[in-house]
Parts: sequence; C-alpha cells; structure tokens
Amino acid sequence: MGPVECVVLAFPGERLKVAAVTAVADLRRAGQVRLIDSLVVVKSVSGEVSTSELVEYEEYDEATAEIGPEINLLGPQDAEEAAETLEPGSCALMLLVEHVWAARAVDAIREAGGRIAGSVRVAPEHVDQARDAYREAVAADSAVRS
Repeated sequence: MGPVECVVLAFPGERLKVAAVTAVADLRRAGQVRLIDSLVVVKSVSGEVSTSELVEYEEYDEATAEIGPEINLLGPQDAEEAAETLEPGSCALMLLVEHVWAARAVDAIREAGGRIAGSVRVAPEHVDQARDAYREAVAADSAVRS
C-alpha cells in the first residue's frame, strides 16, 4: 500500500462545484489515487456544521460514477476538525486517499528494510517562494561573477 493522506479541500459557498469533484474522480480513474473515504462538510453562514456523503448529491452522479469510497473511516470528529478551518458560508471536501503512484516505490523501500519515517505537506506558495528566492540568489551570484 502507498502512503495514505487525509486532504481537506475548502471552497467558498455551501455547495461543491462539479468540476472539483470531477477532477478528483479523474485522478482515481487514472490510477493516481485510491479513494478510501470522502465526506462533504458544510459550515453555514450562521456557523452550523453539517456533513454528507458525495453519493447523496445527484449533481455529482456522473463525476462519481464507479468511484465511491471503499470504506467509511471519516467521521464526526474529522468533520469538526475540518470545519474549524472553514469560514462561515463555505464547504470542504474531505478525502482519505492512498497515493497509488507511490505504492511501487514504498514496496521496494520496505523490501530493502526501509520505512516511511515521516511526511510533511509543503504548501504550494512556500515552494513558489523558495523557487523565486533561489532564482534571485542565482541571478545575484551571476551578476557578481560577471
């Protein structure tokens, strides 16, 4: 099995956009991830939190056809934690996924006696900032050497 991760995708408004659900479905169909569980969390304008399953929404039927979760592992406590990150009047799609693309490498690492000792998610904006800083440093170094 590859690494498993719980991802919370937050959106403005109290309804998910079909395009977002379709994008997740495309990842599963392409074999990039295995959807273990999912949960929709809505935080109303008044702050009330509600949850539901993707299969409860007819508008996502085409996007979610044949990609339902394998087992229900996300529950009320998970939803409450996700809701803490949401602004009133917004929603989130919680996904518990296996990174299938990494499974082969993980198997090889384990066969060699290794293990995954940790994992840290790095925000895309931090990667962009680091990339920009690196480019600036290289440019400055090139200017000094010229």
